[in-house]
Amino acid sequence: MTDLHRFDVLIIGSGLAGLTAALHLANTHRVAVITKRALNDGSSNWAQGGIAAVLGEGDSVDSHVEDTLVAGAGLCDLEATRFTVENAPAAIAWLQELGVPFSLEHGELHLTREGGHSHRRIVHAADATGAAVQATLIERVRNTPQIRLFEHHMLVDLITDQKAPDAGQPPRCLGAYVLDTERDEVLTFNASHTVLATGGAGKVYLYTTNPDTATGDGIAAGWRAGCRVGNMEFIQFHPTCLYHPHAKSFLISEAVRGEGGLLKLPPHLGGHRFMPDHDPRAELAPRDVVARAIDFEMKKHGLDCVHLDISHQPPEFLREHFPNILARCLELGIDITKEPIPVVPAAHYTCGGVVTDLSGRTDISGLYAVGETTCTGLHGANRLASNSLVECMVFAQGAVNAIREAPSPALPATPLWDDSRVTDADEHVVISHNWDELRRFMWDYVGIVRTNKRLERAAHRIALLQGEIQEFYSQFHVTRDLLELRNLVQVADLIVMSAMLRHESRGLHFSRDYPGLLPEARPTILVPPAH
Repeated sequence: MTDLHRFDVLIIGSGLAGLTAALHLANTHRVAVITKRALNDGSSNWAQGGIAAVLGEGDSVDSHVEDTLVAGAGLCDLEATRFTVENAPAAIAWLQELGVPFSLEHGELHLTREGGHSHRRIVHAADATGAAVQATLIERVRNTPQIRLFEHHMLVDLITDQKAPDAGQPPRCLGAYVLDTERDEVLTFNASHTVLATGGAGKVYLYTTNPDTATGDGIAAGWRAGCRVGNMEFIQFHPTCLYHPHAKSFLISEAVRGEGGLLKLPPHLGGHRFMPDHDPRAELAPRDVVARAIDFEMKKHGLDCVHLDISHQPPEFLREHFPNILARCLELGIDITKEPIPVVPAAHYTCGGVVTDLSGRTDISGLYAVGETTCTGLHGANRLASNSLVECMVFAQGAVNAIREAPSPALPATPLWDDSRVTDADEHVVISHNWDELRRFMWDYVGIVRTNKRLERAAHRIALLQGEIQEFYSQFHVTRDLLELRNLVQVADLIVMSAMLRHESRGLHFSRDYPGLLPEARPTILVPPAH
């Protein structure tokens, strides 16, 4: 295999955003898709809910826009929101044409409703929409000769032309250095157009609903290359993730609380039901309120988890309503018909990211970003349920249109990766220890409830870790673990910097020191230091 690959378009990431872009571009461009594990290992495959679009009687674009703005706590960009909502039905129609098996009722798309939506507008495939969509797209991509797939290939860094000919011109992206993790060598990919579609950064926290791939690779690489990053303080937490050493990222649906599940302290603390102490709506309060209450009780009592108890419901009721949760818990030795479920809140969705326009353009010429990697302005301070999958498709199409219209300039010679002066690391324990330390202090200090003092502690530890990791990176042969840790520490730094700049509590950012809302809602935009 050659160390140098040339393509018209390089797409980094194989979730819904990346594969949508690849399929639309395949007729006109030579496309490479790189993905750091297997093709279906990203977050899109895990999405249980659905895709929001105005398709039902009585619904309207204005209504969907308004619901999104309300959820976003005053911080959504109106133009981006309207652009997404207006283009959502066409995105659904495209998926139908590809053969995605959406749930139907009387021959029409079955529309369900989720929290925050004023109408039924969620298109879904039972309770595993992401998996159904991804399976369809992956089959189509594998059968498209113009798309070359590179599985088990991880982004190391973007390649940019820093010597722009005219003063004030933005740098141009020329492709990326990519680690082939199976052959253990770094390859050079040249492309006129590069698309970041690497997903979010949930793995920066100790508890997350995200897959292991969600290490903020595109956000970190974009920042290092010179892209602005926006709204990184807004991390959406799911209130109830199963707490068990062998149950990585298994969600306990909010419907369990909707059907009477009660949140309690563990038996050694008396088994007290605590939600009524925090909110009159108790277990039926919005997810951010429930997550904060659980976080408060865990920190107050030094707990690893709290308990969600629905054992008072008849076993046949639980078998009918929650067959998957019942089965998964039984596999782990938890009988939810007789005992409570141990749960913790978990990082769920990254609302901020690389700043883009409506065509996915970043601050760097030839570099685009789509999906959870981005800050388009759609999600504001809190994401409305089921708006994320549609954002992937709508902005991927926007980027496709921009790439088709853009010239494909001749690329200058790019130096190949040189690791002749580095050695193999003999202390992998350092990487695993730093990874664990990072995720723990981010959970404790930059989680659901924040204070100035906690943020300062986190910033201090991040600075120490960055020094260690940079030393490691410069001296040793790169590995996937080292690259992911480097990216996570960079993303942690962006989250903490953003949180320290927001002197209010808005949406997903809750500060004990600034509990009120400022009169004007403004995004947090970070500008990277000059190269």
